[in-house]
Amino acid sequence: MNFEQFEKKLNIVFKNKNLLKQSFIHRSYLNENKNMKIAHNERLEFLGDAVLELVVTEYLYGKYPKKTEGDLTSYRAALVNTITLASVANLLDMNNFLLLSKGEAKDIGRARQYILANTFESFVGALYLDQGYNAAKDFIAKNLFPLTNEIVEKGLWQDSKSRFQEVAQEKVSITPQYKTIQEIGPDHEKNFIVGVYLDEDLIGEGEGKSKQEAEQSAARKALLVKGWD
Repeated sequence: MNFEQFEKKLNIVFKNKNLLKQSFIHRSYLNENKNMKIAHNERLEFLGDAVLELVVTEYLYGKYPKKTEGDLTSYRAALVNTITLASVANLLDMNNFLLLSKGEAKDIGRARQYILANTFESFVGALYLDQGYNAAKDFIAKNLFPLTNEIVEKGLWQDSKSRFQEVAQEKVSITPQYKTIQEIGPDHEKNFIVGVYLDEDLIGEGEGKSKQEAEQSAARKALLVKGWD
């Protein structure tokens, strides 16, 4: 894998090339490449997630001085959720540099979104270790901050569960119920598929790294299905 191409695309040159490579190594890749001397990217993802949250929080705090803590929390969640991070990772061609097992490489569906979002976070962690906070902040600012206005103006940050419940009770006098349909993956990387129901009717399904995220996704889809968005 030629990571120099990725560096050129981002105009970022890593001092420690192994850190860059590690940020793209999925756990499954090591199962088939046991002689690999570089670890998988989960520790970097853990670090990158914290850096990402701090940078985005600092940005939103300054950008919206009159917004409440609740609003800022919702804006941040919309900026750093799986869908947003995966879409940005795709735009950066991260998908072409992933180091995956043969089985994972074949799956280009929902699971790939989570891998891409996690890789974005692990890259942030690697960049932070290699070049410091300001370099990581500049990368996040360039690739995530421009999405903020659209998220806020279109209401993409709103709590979809609360909205769907409010409208469902108003229009059909039913309180939505959420049920876990499936749990995918090992414990350290589990994804949840949740359905939202009105009585016995399944209205929408959503997926997330937590049940709460999956429920929000299901509610967003249900609002679209019912034309209540």
